[in-house]
Amino acid sequence: MARRDRTGRAQGGWLRRLATLALVLFMGLPVALVALYRFVPPPVTILMIQRSLEGKGLERTWRPLDEMSPALVRSVIAAEDAGFCSHRGFEFEAMQAAWEHNAGSDRIRGGSTISQQTAKNVFLWPQRSYLRKALEAGFTVLIEVGWGKRRILEVYLNTIEWGPGVYGAEAAARRNFGVGADRLTAAQAARLAAILPSPLKWRAAKPGPYVQRRSGRIGAAAGTIRREGLADCILDSRPR
Repeated sequence: MARRDRTGRAQGGWLRRLATLALVLFMGLPVALVALYRFVPPPVTILMIQRSLEGKGLERTWRPLDEMSPALVRSVIAAEDAGFCSHRGFEFEAMQAAWEHNAGSDRIRGGSTISQQTAKNVFLWPQRSYLRKALEAGFTVLIEVGWGKRRILEVYLNTIEWGPGVYGAEAAARRNFGVGADRLTAAQAARLAAILPSPLKWRAAKPGPYVQRRSGRIGAAAGTIRREGLADCILDSRPR
């Protein structure tokens, strides 16, 4: 009996240590990755690997935020998340509106902020699920606290999909307009922002009527972003 008790205690101790290790990894690994990517460009993402396996290639060049056109910053904020500088990672009204729309429509509307999109793009997988959304929320909180707005937008603009095999603003600018991300005009920036919802379907260099109309609206909205200082958390110390 004493031998069985000692064996049981040994097994129980081993299981507790294993559970503790699993908990430490589950909690500690995300924090460690967020801390690392605060300073180091994130490597390839799950989406990049998936697209590469589909034969779409991988074109990406990291470009610091200070070396990107302010027009692109304003256009992307105008198109994707006008409240980026004022929220803390989530826009609950937009999420609720998207939920209600998607419940009654075959066309999916996104309600994610730039922070949420960045968390998903860098750390998670593209397919929708409740698990992914839960993990996305956790990573969103971590990057809002650990990175701040400038780093979030910098990582977003360097990892977002902008066409078949094209990732990040630098690759997108060169593929579509033959210039670096620092040389984009306001019109070019609006076109790039306009195709973000469907980068595999729409083209910035030769836009169809819908993208042309959408880019016009984004250009006007980007003007509002500039006049009302809605991108000042990113551009307040940079020339206009």
